[in-house]
Amino acid sequence: MTAQIIDGKQVAAEMRAELKGKVAELKTKGVTPGLAVVLVGEDPASTWYVTAKERACEEIGIFSDDNRLSADTKEEDLLALIDKLNKDPKINGILVQLPLPKHIDEDKVLLAIDPAKDVDGFH
Repeated sequence: MTAQIIDGKQVAAEMRAELKGKVAELKTKGVTPGLAVVLVGEDPASTWYVTAKERACEEIGIFSDDNRLSADTKEEDLLALIDKLNKDPKINGILVQLPLPKHIDEDKVLLAIDPAKDVDGFH
């Protein structure tokens, strides 16, 4: 068996085109998928990654709800935001960008996400 080189950019472009079509179909039925992204702090790599996710959402027509919080955000405030997003019918998926600041219990936050909205699959 010989190795085959895969063009990741081409595969990603094909996937985005397919998703764009599916999102457009949902929109004809009155449904606009929504992704909430939560970033706590200003880690440069995390900030870049979240910005890239937001651009991808925009490209395929998904509503992106950007939630950027300061690094000193209290755990209970973050959990309250997760609860609000869990209850928001416009939000179909929630993504909490890791790592979280050390004073926040990462497992507690991730497990607070409604499993039906957990895009990372931590449940």
